[in-house]
Amino acid sequence: MDDGVDISKQASCTTCRFVEDKSNYWTAVLYFRHRNGSYIRVPQMSNHNTGPGLQSGGMTVYYFQPGPPTKDLNITSFAPGFRMLVGDPFRRRDDLDPNSAAATATTFRCFQGADAGAIGAPGTPPGDTFHLPKQVCTGGIRSNIYFPQCWDGKTLDPPDHQSHVAHPVGAGFFGTDCPASHPVRLPLLFMEINWDTRPFNNRDWWPEGVDQPFIFSMGDPTGYGQHADYVFGWEGDSLKRAMETCTAADGIVTNCPALTVQTTEEMNQCRVPVKVNEKTEETCEFPLELPGCNPIQSGPAPATMPRRCNALSTTFNAPTPTHPPSVVTPPWSVCNAGPTPEPLVPACDSIPEKPVVTAPPS
Repeated sequence: MDDGVDISKQASCTTCRFVEDKSNYWTAVLYFRHRNGSYIRVPQMSNHNTGPGLQSGGMTVYYFQPGPPTKDLNITSFAPGFRMLVGDPFRRRDDLDPNSAAATATTFRCFQGADAGAIGAPGTPPGDTFHLPKQVCTGGIRSNIYFPQCWDGKTLDPPDHQSHVAHPVGAGFFGTDCPASHPVRLPLLFMEINWDTRPFNNRDWWPEGVDQPFIFSMGDPTGYGQHADYVFGWEGDSLKRAMETCTAADGIVTNCPALTVQTTEEMNQCRVPVKVNEKTEETCEFPLELPGCNPIQSGPAPATMPRRCNALSTTFNAPTPTHPPSVVTPPWSVCNAGPTPEPLVPACDSIPEKPVVTAPPS
């Protein structure tokens, strides 16, 4: 994309809880590989404490600010046109320095039932793993992704989308300092994606001889190639204002008066149509290969780009969907329905619902 493009002025809606956040958050799709050779896209589901209401997706985005013993507590907000990528889609083994922050930037949590797992920073073994979990996860799987939080202070989006940013020095992401090469501190962007793997827990459906049946859309069955992309798109100075005034650590969105919240129904109505003529779960057709040219590459050597690709590369115009989106009910509650407040849990009546007006069919 062109440097300096303000996508907040191009977007007409957002799937985020805050209306001002028109940013793009992206990660690779997770697929289930069936014993019969077909691939089924794994749906996402709402995270813990993200209510009221159930989102049609399963991504939660956090913006953390540095605290002591970090030396430089001054934060620079992102600028229009800023973009970054974390992770390496070609990676297929655990080959990073365990004493570096990059080593734990992308991890997984295997949920058992409604249990959220260990309290504390995600990404810490043995509770979380660097590879896709090699066991049945009765409550689903969560991706944990930390973006770099140190910037060179000048480049918005280099060709590799990565060299202008860096992780802090040493292991971990909190209480650390930026390297001299990237001295400008950014907000720590952290993403969680909840994958509803529960429908695929029957081992009789798994391919024979595998310890887990899931594979990322770039042909990665290991999980080491997990990666994510971020394009800044907050309106005006809204993110800066929020960071200056909304400093509580409870994560409850209604406790941030600097920003405007929207209902879950409004979030779920922000959608784009399918624009590629290919087999999808929406048409009850299950492909026998991953979309695009993404052959399975298990490693341990790095994956390579295929020399030839005959996949579809054209799109077509399609109307915006008007039917309700599919929503998955997670094994846990997303809000507190009781009369007694709970720490870190939003009340189920904290965001009153209002009717959503949809355009009539054309």
